[in-house]
Amino acid sequence: MTKTHVTQTELARRWSISPRTLERWRWIGEGPRFLKIGGRVLYRLDEIEAFESRQTRSSTANRPQAHATA
Repeated sequence: MTKTHVTQTELARRWSISPRTLERWRWIGEGPRFLKIGGRVLYRLDEIEAFESRQTRSSTANRPQAHATA
């Protein structure tokens, strides 16, 4: 079975950031979209990859494009 979701800890490890950063991003509405099932937070791999592609830059002067949430 192919894994389609990751936990906050797994995503933090993937990006080498603190899990608290992901918590803060959720609180302020930034970062990749996520699922909350019961008390558990999960991130879909397709949402992670979409977020990563939106962060692509050709210069440090370029800012990421704002994206609409559905």
